[in-house]
Amino acid sequence: MSFPVLTTALDLLRRAAEGVPADRLDDPTPCDQWTVGQVLMHAAGDQHAWAAHVGVGALPAYNPFDPPRGHDEGVQSVVRTAIEAAAATWERVDPAGGPVGTPLPPVPTMDPQLAAAACALDAAVHAWDVAVATGQPAPLTAELAEQLMPAARATAEPLRGFAYAAALPTEPGADPVAALLAYLGRDPHWQR
Repeated sequence: MSFPVLTTALDLLRRAAEGVPADRLDDPTPCDQWTVGQVLMHAAGDQHAWAAHVGVGALPAYNPFDPPRGHDEGVQSVVRTAIEAAAATWERVDPAGGPVGTPLPPVPTMDPQLAAAACALDAAVHAWDVAVATGQPAPLTAELAEQLMPAARATAEPLRGFAYAAALPTEPGADPVAALLAYLGRDPHWQR
């Protein structure tokens, strides 16, 4: 794929999903009032939505912002299928080409590089949500957080109160991961 940040983020989401034991799907997460299973179903739905808007694929059969807690095929299978759909779609996108569609109503089109980073932002941050909720190592690195921050700044404000909570204060000397998470309304020190 010609979008390394997206390749990295999709891999983080895949690994976080695969690392969730079946008995942890109902655990709480940093996403207020959503369980691990719901965050994974939301993340899968978002990747299907990105694939559909960028060019190929179907929208999810459920509302990603009112996600089910699970799926008959298993949550991990749903996430894997969504990641495969997103990766296949982005393979067809020219990084230097014209604007591509997005599933973000306030930002209906974006430059391909920024759109791929916004898609990656969704995958990477939800990988973090799931990992910290289930005791896995936190997957975000400082380098990845720095690469994702421009997409966060380009998309978060018009989506506050719907897709993102209000930004939290950033602690003095916060590393890029903590700064990104706080900007997206997440407590970088969240624990269950």
